[in-house]
Amino acid sequence: MTMERFWVVGGEYSCLAFKSLKNGAPQVLGPYESRDEAKAAWKRVSDENRACATARYAIASEQLTLPN
Repeated sequence: MTMERFWVVGGEYSCLAFKSLKNGAPQVLGPYESRDEAKAAWKRVSDENRACATARYAIASEQLTLPN
């Protein structure tokens, strides 16, 4: 059986090329059980950082294989 979890990952980057994060480590939110929950978190954190042109966040998914 498989299960999918979702994470919101991102932060403030050092430049508009979005190659490296300004503070080194990304901000990670989650896990979320559904894409809709992750999308709501992504929207909230993106809105909070709207004024920062070098901030970027994305939704990542993780497939888990559960034992029977």
